Amino acid sequence: MSALFSRKKKDKTIDMKFDESLGIPKHIAIIMDGNGRWAQKRKLPRIAGHKEGMNAVKKITKVASKFGVKILTLYAFSTENWRRPDSEVKFLMKLPVDFFDSFVPDLIKENVKVNVMGYIEDLPKHTKSAVLRAIEQTKHNTGMILNFAFNYGSRSEILTATQKIAKQAIKGMLDADAITEETLSDALMTGVFSKDMRDPELLIRSSGEKRISNFLLWQIAYSELYFTNELWPDFDEHSLKRAIVSYQKRTRRFGGV
Repeated sequence: MSALFSRKKKDKTIDMKFDESLGIPKHIAIIMDGNGRWAQKRKLPRIAGHKEGMNAVKKITKVASKFGVKILTLYAFSTENWRRPDSEVKFLMKLPVDFFDSFVPDLIKENVKVNVMGYIEDLPKHTKSAVLRAIEQTKHNTGMILNFAFNYGSRSEILTATQKIAKQAIKGMLDADAITEETLSDALMTGVFSKDMRDPELLIRSSGEKRISNFLLWQIAYSELYFTNELWPDFDEHSLKRAIVSYQKRTRRFGGV
C-alpha cells in the first residue's frame, strides 16, 4: 500500500512540474524496449509482453497527440530482429494486422496519420498489406504523424541513401562537390518530413539499456537522450511527462556555448 501511495505521490509531483508552455518536442523517437522482460517477470511467454507493449503504443500515441507532439517515431522491429526465434518473429509480423485493425478507427478520430519507414517490401504479405492499408486509411489526417520504424536499421538506411545519391551522381544528375548534409538528409527515410522536424529533439529508451541499437544514427546527432528503467509495457502518460520535463530542463547548444 505504501509503495502504491509513493508512486501516486511521485506522479503528482511530475504533473506539477510538467508545463506545456516550456516547449514540447516536435519530434519524439522511442526505442520501445523491455516487452520480453516484462513478460518473463510475470512468468508469461515473451509474446504476451509484445501484446501488452502494443497497448502501451495505443496509450502513448493518444497522449503524445494530446500534448502537441508533431511526429512520434517508434522503433517497432529492426532489421536485426529477424534473428529471434521463428515463433516470436511470426507473432511480431502478425501484430501490425491486429494493431491497425483495432486502432485505425481511433487514429482517424484523433486525426493521427500513420507513416511507416523501413524495408516494407521484405515483410510478409499480410503484414505489408496491414501497414499499407493503415497508411491509406489515415492519409488525409492532418494531426500528429505516428511513424513506425518497421524492418528498419539505420546503417542500412544510410547505405541505401548513399547508393541513391551515388547513382544520381553517376547519371550526371548531381555534382559530387554539391553533395551536402542536406542532400543525405533528403535521401534518408525521414526525408518525407519537413526539414524542421526530421531530426528528433528527444530520444527515449525504456528498460534501462543505454544503447542506440542502430536507430536513427544520422538523425539523432543532436537529440537529447533519455533513458528510463521502466519496461515498455509499463510506460504511460506520467512516464512521457517525466521524459519531457527532463528535456525541458536541458539547454541545447548544438556545439556552441
